[in-house]
Amino acid sequence: MKNDVKRYVLVSVNPKAGRKSPRERAERLAKELRRKGFVVEIHTDLDVVSQRANELFEQGVLRALTAVGGDGTAAELTNRTVLGTPLTLLPSGTANLIAKYLKLPFNPEKAADVIESGKTISFDVGRANGRLFLVMVSAGIDADIVNGVHAAREQSFKLNRKKGAHISYLSYAKPIINSIASYKYPKITTEVLDAPEPVSITGQWSFIFNLPRYGWGLPLVPKCVGVDQELDYCIFQGGKLGMALLDVFFAQLGSLHRFLPNTKLGQASHFRISVASNESEFDVPFQLDGDPGGRLPVEIEIIPNRFTVLASAKVVDKLERARKQ
Repeated sequence: MKNDVKRYVLVSVNPKAGRKSPRERAERLAKELRRKGFVVEIHTDLDVVSQRANELFEQGVLRALTAVGGDGTAAELTNRTVLGTPLTLLPSGTANLIAKYLKLPFNPEKAADVIESGKTISFDVGRANGRLFLVMVSAGIDADIVNGVHAAREQSFKLNRKKGAHISYLSYAKPIINSIASYKYPKITTEVLDAPEPVSITGQWSFIFNLPRYGWGLPLVPKCVGVDQELDYCIFQGGKLGMALLDVFFAQLGSLHRFLPNTKLGQASHFRISVASNESEFDVPFQLDGDPGGRLPVEIEIIPNRFTVLASAKVVDKLERARKQ
């Protein structure tokens, strides 16, 4: 085992992440880590695991806090732990955008190898109305769909329908249909607050990214890297569903959406998204890393080097080179 001082690994299991319970994969990970000589604790309570991670990190003995879950679980743990706490993922969510970007393995035994021999790197994060996010914040129809999925999952969990509490892409079908039928596409204004001159962009769909991942891998902001102290924005100014689908279609074709006149792309570090002044009667949701974030307005800023992640040395070295460019 490398680095004998940092011999503790905490495993945080989100019992509602992904398509089925991730407990079995967490146990496989713990077994392999113990075989490698690590001291492993498995927790399902976020308060307990976060406090324990902070204690072990301050003592200098924490190798990694491992989230067995998805992007929302990683963001929640980042919000609850102190600066510098090394976090990694055994992907068990639905989209797993962070894990895919960092090429973190889904196999528990391979994940144990990464924990043993990997390296850490500090990423930027975004902060939206005081809450940290790792991948992106968006406002528009997708946030309305996220709210629908979350409401259905919480209802299933409260009724002890454990199968229903674990979501898959199929879980989005009914909320998508509901949003298509009911969403009004109110105009949303995105203000770039740190531009040399005031910039205000109005559209029906606004995205602010820290990492270049969305949905099933849609390349909305392909140049985004997460280590450049900038957030990347993508704003669709088209009309209702038909234009939104066209934007998504062109984005899938090698990010060709950037050539459409109704699409605005750019970088900045401080934003405000709000409902347009002439449509203030609408109550528009926003989402953070695939979880409900609240209602507009939302103020967003970059927090450099706030998220410390443990990944393979090959991936970390590539990202370090990107940071220097």
